[in-house]
Amino acid sequence: MTPTEFAEKFHAKDVTLLAGRLLLSLIFLHEGLQLATHFEGAQRAMAALGIGAPLLLATIVLQLGAGLSVALGILARLGALGLGLFCLMTASLFHTNFASQNELLHFEKDLAIAGGMFILALSGAGRLATDRVLVAMMKGRAVAVSKAETATVPVEPHLVTRD
Repeated sequence: MTPTEFAEKFHAKDVTLLAGRLLLSLIFLHEGLQLATHFEGAQRAMAALGIGAPLLLATIVLQLGAGLSVALGILARLGALGLGLFCLMTASLFHTNFASQNELLHFEKDLAIAGGMFILALSGAGRLATDRVLVAMMKGRAVAVSKAETATVPVEPHLVTRD
């Protein structure tokens, strides 16, 4: 068995996409939960940076909502795009003091995560995504409903004429 055949047999692409989605989303889910559960402290820290409560709330909603979107594979392309743009904005607004090695590291980390999110936005979540399960269920339900409707439609008797 060739490596390609092995990968196809065990759905390596889909498993890798799932692992990548989970790893990429983890930082946003963790940070969103931290901000939400320590809101007052986060609000004070953000205020020191000139960021008000509405933007803090939007950040929490984005991190948790898009983080879950990517992790679960529900509209993952959209969630990945949102988080990728968020990372670019965060890097360019808050981590530009390159004299600080820590800030440079955060800048580079944000760029790397943005790159991963943009790749995910282009590739999609793969077959191991909630979207695909929901679509399959809806298609199955639509087929079942269609068959049920067809079965209950009264059949018109045909007139048979004999010569």
